[in-house]
Amino acid sequence: MLIEPKTRGFICTTAHPVGCEINVRRQVSYVKEHPKVAGPKKVLVIGASAGYGLASRIEAAFGCGAATIGVIFDKPASGKRTATAGWYNTAAFEKCAAEEGIYAKTVNGDAFSREVKDEVIGLIKTDLGQVDMVVYSLAAPRRAMADGTVYSSVLKTTGAPYTNKTIDLKSRQVEEVTIEPASDEEIAHTVKVMGGEDWMDWMDALHDAGVLAEKAVTVAYSYIGPELTHPMYYDGSIGAAKQHLYETARRITEKFDGVQGYVSVNKALVTQSSAAIPIVPLYITVLYRIMKKAGTHEGCIEQMERLFREKLFGGGPVLDERGLIRMDDLEMKEEIQSQVAAEWEQVESSTVEELCDIDGYWEDFYQMFGFRLPGVDYAADVDPDVPIPSIGE
Repeated sequence: MLIEPKTRGFICTTAHPVGCEINVRRQVSYVKEHPKVAGPKKVLVIGASAGYGLASRIEAAFGCGAATIGVIFDKPASGKRTATAGWYNTAAFEKCAAEEGIYAKTVNGDAFSREVKDEVIGLIKTDLGQVDMVVYSLAAPRRAMADGTVYSSVLKTTGAPYTNKTIDLKSRQVEEVTIEPASDEEIAHTVKVMGGEDWMDWMDALHDAGVLAEKAVTVAYSYIGPELTHPMYYDGSIGAAKQHLYETARRITEKFDGVQGYVSVNKALVTQSSAAIPIVPLYITVLYRIMKKAGTHEGCIEQMERLFREKLFGGGPVLDERGLIRMDDLEMKEEIQSQVAAEWEQVESSTVEELCDIDGYWEDFYQMFGFRLPGVDYAADVDPDVPIPSIGE
């Protein structure tokens, strides 16, 4: 079938299997261009199908030579519907790993559930014995509990409404948006979904089952950003969840003898998560133009390669005064943020082409789903039914 991008809101409802494979192979090639990292050898990546989770898995496998188990929640192709991008990414990753003789298996299901945790533990026991690194990279909008209760996260402020600029990326029009404050219940629900509770549940389950190595490392991901995004991120409902995540890292380190829990604060990038947050897409387009001009722009794979090589395992860990790994160090440089602040004041619909890298934003957006990648014949018929080798074995 001929596969074209179809967008709805901040997601693309189609994905291109050839484009996704090219995108994965491009990240693999980037990692292989760098020296090997003396890092983990048996890695579990929870949330492994896209963005920072996928990049972490690629870096672990091809940068460290690690066997990896990935947890995803994706759909295969069905009838005229393509598979999700995460499905195609995972199929491509396993294909690349097999070519190099690197162990890679995947569990597809709700990572919040006990059933998936048990399936993963069984796989570790059978194939790896133990894991020495756990990457927690979930970005889910909701969480279903065993008793049937469903918690949903919200993208809101806390305390008071917040008004600032945002952009309609399709029309390229800058407009004002007001983010309303979350209720106490909404904040609690957001923490339940996006905080550290499930991360701790995973660590408890792995430890109790005897599949967590004595000196294992575990890392989760977060974002802080500049003051202009703080009201609806760092100080917002998501920020409350991230504060819980930071506290969870500390509690993991205290609870499990020899195990180290970290949170890596990463750079602002185009992901399915960030695209949904008001104000952030406009900030990203301004930031992209400035950082590309400065030669310091990084994508997910560049961030994760540098995390493993420089900040976590290359003589690390390298932590700030709060115990956080700061992969946003280049983004938050004074000279970068002062430029962002100055241009933020000037950006409006008539100046977006001059001050914003909207084309770069859209390129990253579509490439997440396998589109707009060089070397792909998008006019060719493609079989959307691509298997993930380890699923269904």
